[in-house]
Amino acid sequence: MDRNQMHPAIERVLGNIEKVMIGKRDVAELSLVALLAEGHVLLEDVPGVGKTMMVRALAKSVGAAFKRIQFTPDLLPSDVTGVSIYNPKEMEFQFRPGPIMGNIILADEINRTSPKTQSALLEGMEESSVTIDGVTHRLEKPFFVMATQNPIEYEGTYPLPEAQLDRFLLKMKMGYPDIADEIEVLNRAQRIPPIEDLESVIDLAELRSLQQEIKEVHVDQTIKRYIVEIANQTRNHSSVYLGASPRGSIALMKAAQAYAFMYGRDYVLPDDIQYLAPAVFVHRIILRSEAKFEGITAEEVVERVIARVSVPVQRLVK
Repeated sequence: MDRNQMHPAIERVLGNIEKVMIGKRDVAELSLVALLAEGHVLLEDVPGVGKTMMVRALAKSVGAAFKRIQFTPDLLPSDVTGVSIYNPKEMEFQFRPGPIMGNIILADEINRTSPKTQSALLEGMEESSVTIDGVTHRLEKPFFVMATQNPIEYEGTYPLPEAQLDRFLLKMKMGYPDIADEIEVLNRAQRIPPIEDLESVIDLAELRSLQQEIKEVHVDQTIKRYIVEIANQTRNHSSVYLGASPRGSIALMKAAQAYAFMYGRDYVLPDDIQYLAPAVFVHRIILRSEAKFEGITAEEVVERVIARVSVPVQRLVK
C-alpha cells in the first residue's frame, strides 16, 4: 500500500504513536483498524514488549479517557462494571461506575481472572452498555477494549471461551523488536518517557465522525462473496473442528472498510481481505486434536484457505 495516500487524520495518529512505539507500525495500524471499525482487540504476547504503552499512546492520541483493569483471580464482576452503594444520608442507592466506564479500556492479563468476571466485559463489548441491579447504563462512544494475555504461562489462568473470543474483532501479536529498534528503546529509556509528553492530535468528535464515514466505504458483492467463501472454507477444512462464524464474516468486512478508509479509498479491495483475514479469523478457529498433534496452527490453516479461494477479478454484474 502507498503510505502517501493515507488519510491525513489517521497519519497524524500513527505518527503520534510512533513517537512512543518503535518499529511497531503494523500493530498500531491494526489497532486503529479495530478502533475505527468499533471493534476490540486481543493482544497476545509475552510481558515487556510494550502492550500497555501501545494502548496508552492510542488513547492519548485521540484524546480518549483511558482506563486500565488488572485482571486477577480475585477480581469480581462489580470491580469491572461498578456497584450500587447505599447512601444513608440520601436514603437511596447510588451507582459508582467501574473502570469499564471509559473510552479506551486496557483489560490486562484477561485470562488470569475467572470466567464470571471475564463475562462482565461481554455486554459492554457487544452492546456498548452494562446492566447493574437491573439498570442498563450506556457506555460513551467510542468504546474500545484492548485485552492482553500471556501465551506462555498457563498455571492459574482461565482460557477465554469461544463466545468471548468471537467478540474480539482482531487478534494479534507484537513480537520482540529487532536489535536496532531495541537499542533505540534503551536510548529513550534514559530520558523522560515520551508517553508523558504525548498530546492528542484528533479529538473524540473527529474520531466519531471517522467511524461514521467508514460505514459508507463501498463493499462490492464480489468482495462480500469472497469473504463468505473464505469463512466457509474454514468451516469445511479437514483440520478444523469449529470454523469462523457469520460474526467473523461481518468483522472481516468492517475491518476491511476501516483499512480501505485509512488508505484514502472509498472501496474495499481483495488485497484488504487477504491482509486482514488472518487477524480476524485465527482466534475464531478451533483445530481438531489430530491437527494440533501434527503441529498445524490456526494461522497456517487461514493462509492455506486464502491461497485456495479464487480471488475476484471483476465486479459482479446483476
